Amino acid sequence: MPAFHAPLDDIRYLLHDVHDIGQLAALPGFEEATPEMIDEVLRGGARFCEEVLFPLNQSGDAEGVHLANGIVTTPAGFKEAYQRYTADGWTAISAEPTYGGTGLPEMVRFVMEELLCSANLSFSMYPGLSHGAYSALMSHGSEELKQRFLPRLIDGSWGGTMCLTEAHAGTDLGILTTRAVPNADGTHAITGQKIFISAGEHDLTANIVHLVLAKLPDAPSGTKGISLFLVPKFLPTADGGLGARNGVTCGSVEHKMGIKASATCVLDFDQATGWMVGEPHKGMRAMFVMMNGARLAVGLQGLGLSEVAYQNARAYARERLQGRSLTGPKHPDGVADPILVHPDVRKGLLRIKSLNEGMRSLAYAVGIRIDLEHRHPDPAVRQDAADLVALMTPVIKAFLTDRGFENTNIALQTLGGHGYIKEYGIEQYVRDARIAQIYEGTNAVQALDLVGRKLPMEGGRLVRRFFELVKTDVDAAAAVAGLEEFAKALGASLYQLQKATMLLAERGFANPDEVGAAATEYLDLMGYTAVGWQWLRMATVSQQQLAAGAEDRRFHEAKLKTARFYFGRVLPGTAALLTAIQAGSAPVMALSADEF
Repeated sequence: MPAFHAPLDDIRYLLHDVHDIGQLAALPGFEEATPEMIDEVLRGGARFCEEVLFPLNQSGDAEGVHLANGIVTTPAGFKEAYQRYTADGWTAISAEPTYGGTGLPEMVRFVMEELLCSANLSFSMYPGLSHGAYSALMSHGSEELKQRFLPRLIDGSWGGTMCLTEAHAGTDLGILTTRAVPNADGTHAITGQKIFISAGEHDLTANIVHLVLAKLPDAPSGTKGISLFLVPKFLPTADGGLGARNGVTCGSVEHKMGIKASATCVLDFDQATGWMVGEPHKGMRAMFVMMNGARLAVGLQGLGLSEVAYQNARAYARERLQGRSLTGPKHPDGVADPILVHPDVRKGLLRIKSLNEGMRSLAYAVGIRIDLEHRHPDPAVRQDAADLVALMTPVIKAFLTDRGFENTNIALQTLGGHGYIKEYGIEQYVRDARIAQIYEGTNAVQALDLVGRKLPMEGGRLVRRFFELVKTDVDAAAAVAGLEEFAKALGASLYQLQKATMLLAERGFANPDEVGAAATEYLDLMGYTAVGWQWLRMATVSQQQLAAGAEDRRFHEAKLKTARFYFGRVLPGTAALLTAIQAGSAPVMALSADEF
């Protein structure tokens, strides 16, 4: 049977020593969010994930959801777990106090999101979608809509969804056909069908608030004609209760490869009553608030699954006896050595470990900057934070989920034949991880967003600022004994990233296919470099801690050893990525359609 223990030691190290979580208590509205208080909240969250959610993960996968007469029932134990989740206030932790939230920093929810995904990804989908709906309404909803719907989303009694995709219109939302016809009372009648709707129907909440993209009768073509509407499953009464059933029904649920306890629904809207969110024909701007938050959350899904898969592969490698060490028996009194003595097993586990810890630090760096972006009194600090968040959003989504799928596969391989067996749990993590590379915009779309929108944004300011942040730390580390090798390796990758950036800028003007052909490799190149940046920061902190006589010497020594593996064994892969980018689009585009 698999096991999960929240990596609180690493989380505290990152929050306190690397990213200075104490700075958040100095921001307006966060005065009570001290490091000690945040630690206590996360300890409670870790206990909930370990004791309540994780035990339901395998059983939920085995049972899946049930659809009968348009009603979806979640697996045994989910409803009771959700009731505890809401009773403990987890749906409210980073929500606005004006509407019933506890007002903690977004960073706290970021960490909790990772723990939820490690413990039970399918369960995490339900409150995750609700938080996305909350964010979109907070940013673009009228005060009337906020007063009517936000308190119920925050306390968890009502759920939320995002309804974008249609059978003929996946990423190309401009050709969607769902229609919104104005009613005399200011509402709209929504008609159409949406597919792949996570948490579209379930029994965890009394009501579900759907945020639906649709077009008005006079809408211009393309994405410029999309509006956003709030469509509840049940119409609310004047006193906030549940009224008549609205014209939205679940036509079917998808039978999926993974996340089987998450209801992925086909929703049919038939003259359903909806309220416009934001302005007419500007629904994409409102929906992007939800989509960008979801993309970061999906990145944390890749990290969370990679972490729990690593923990179980590590435990197996320590105990599984097979063969002898190439340098002689390490356990001569036993029949064989644990497979952890074998270099290839160690190499795989170290790759997962080094990526997990580096990706976690990168994600937390972005999470803290979300709070700085929204709360810091200095406009320059807010802008710098916003720039990094915008640049890193496609990287977090795509890089973390690509590595998450690769890492769960390495973990499965570590267990050999047992990895392929359900009882050991790893095969579920592989299946669950695969979806994260697809939804909320496939990873190829994220790469195109990075090179096509984020790089040229503000005249290249976002990427230049990132280069400056990395170079500043490289230059500082290069002058410190013991850190030079790390600084040299990261400096080389930064140079390769800068060279690739200039190459795309030059070629892209003449031939857009050059950008498209290089986008995925470019995003990976930036991802490995960004994780290397975080490892340089961690190595710097741990070396300082050791020099100061830290009590937990083994923890910091392990950090430096893991950093050395990342810089020596993982980061050099950026050279191959640059070579592929330099090859250009010709090898990709040369074949005619009938030559495939």
